[in-house]
Amino acid sequence: MTPTDTRLQVMWNRLLAVVEEQGQALIRAAFSPIVRECGDISAGMFDLNGRMLAQAVTGTPGHINTMAEAVKTLRGRFPIQEMKPGDIYMTNDPWIASGHLNDFLLMMPVFYKGRVVGFTSCTSHLVDLGGQGMGPEGTDIYDEGLLIPPCRLMAAGALNTFLMEVVKANSREPVANEGDIYALIACCETGARRLADMMAEFGIDDLDRLADYIIDTSYRGTLEAIAELPQGRWHATLKVDGYEQEIELCAALTVSADRVEVDFTGTSGLSRKGINVPLNYATAYTVFALRCIIGPEIPNNAGSLAPFHVSGPENCILNARHPAPVAMRHTLGQMTPDLVYGCLSQALPGRVPAEGASCMYDLPLRHTPEAVARGGTQFALELVFSGGTGARPGLDGLSATAFPSGVWGSQVETTEAVAPVLITRRELRQDSGGAGRLRGGLGQRIEMRSATDEDVMLFLSVERVLNPARGRQGGGTGAAGRIRIGEDGADLPGKGEIRVPAGETLIFETPGGGGFGPAGERDRAQVLRDLAEGLISAEAARDIYGVEP
Repeated sequence: MTPTDTRLQVMWNRLLAVVEEQGQALIRAAFSPIVRECGDISAGMFDLNGRMLAQAVTGTPGHINTMAEAVKTLRGRFPIQEMKPGDIYMTNDPWIASGHLNDFLLMMPVFYKGRVVGFTSCTSHLVDLGGQGMGPEGTDIYDEGLLIPPCRLMAAGALNTFLMEVVKANSREPVANEGDIYALIACCETGARRLADMMAEFGIDDLDRLADYIIDTSYRGTLEAIAELPQGRWHATLKVDGYEQEIELCAALTVSADRVEVDFTGTSGLSRKGINVPLNYATAYTVFALRCIIGPEIPNNAGSLAPFHVSGPENCILNARHPAPVAMRHTLGQMTPDLVYGCLSQALPGRVPAEGASCMYDLPLRHTPEAVARGGTQFALELVFSGGTGARPGLDGLSATAFPSGVWGSQVETTEAVAPVLITRRELRQDSGGAGRLRGGLGQRIEMRSATDEDVMLFLSVERVLNPARGRQGGGTGAAGRIRIGEDGADLPGKGEIRVPAGETLIFETPGGGGFGPAGERDRAQVLRDLAEGLISAEAARDIYGVEP
């Protein structure tokens, strides 16, 4: 490495530290628990052409990889010569930003020595934008809340107060929304300030040379990783629960010398409910899954993303077009990694994990209309819980772990502090991981009830209730998800609007991940450890693994 390369590498490392500080600023300042406690964000730095140079480690693929393209769109929408220090641009358009209305994306030009040198951007989840609320019940995008086209949120440092009042007036949680928008602003300003400080410290007047070094190095590294793959075309299908009926997701994976393509041809058409997925969001998770296997050590930026291409027929459920309802787009969008891994496991047998719970158990709650009429608490809350991941080629799956979303689980204390609900039980779900030489990760059991004498509305849109996670290479299937009211209550469907009566306990059990390899090959000592830790039952040890307790 030449002295020049060494200097550029040091600046690259500093830039990664800058964006991580930027992301932490957003988390610390946010009002909503899903941001503050769960990390449902992205933060990134971009060059003058809108190419992503660095992203914060904290964040989700659905925010980060959509942000990588959204900044290019906003960069093209607003002329640089009209930008002024302190300007910040914003949109929540699902087909530009992050796939549904509840994610706000901000972009701020970074000025240094009087001219624009790059951009900082961030995304986070706002808990409520009006309409039908965060749930699958809308029949088009207009049912789902307030859509804000690309616009100036701040002009030369002055807040667009009218826009802020419009957002607050269209929300059941106006204070939280206002606080979260200020947190997003603080995130952009932190990134811009730290980038300018970095440029002054290293004595550079622009990012051009550093940007080319980052992108070219990452691109070459990714091409080298692709060159190690077998070339060819592989197909896979994945059946998911759907809303009106089960849905089939289809993918064709093509690997060539310098390109990896995924095509969703054959995938089912749109649903009438809000589980449709804009292509930008489906692409974000598809590419993330591929990059977990192909060159995972290469930082995520415009260079490492460039060789991956995703397409699908217009208005298949993974390429929903305006005005399709998309509020719960993560329900199916987060299933795309399991879909493409079905292809990749054929190309790289023994190197790809088993299927997991994948779709996060995202549980939007809010007050009933009559409760507010009687003077009860008005609230809107989104709880996030995870199932188990699929067993990995060399390790067991992870229990109660968010993959691929990266959204950490909701915390009991913070949930109870902001909404009138009580979480009375939370524990790992015994025997829920698929059996195998390597066991699938466990799901969890959560019990919750209203803390008042008022009912609570729940808007369900989760997967793996009818179609549990499949194992790989002879591994067993993970346990399906279950939702019911009361221990003896009938199992509820994974999608729909549910009223939880006051005094009744909602029980939901998240799915387990699939196993990897035959159960009979699992190490006996590991089976006994699982048994001692309560992860499997004595019956499973004996009947599945052939080990007497």
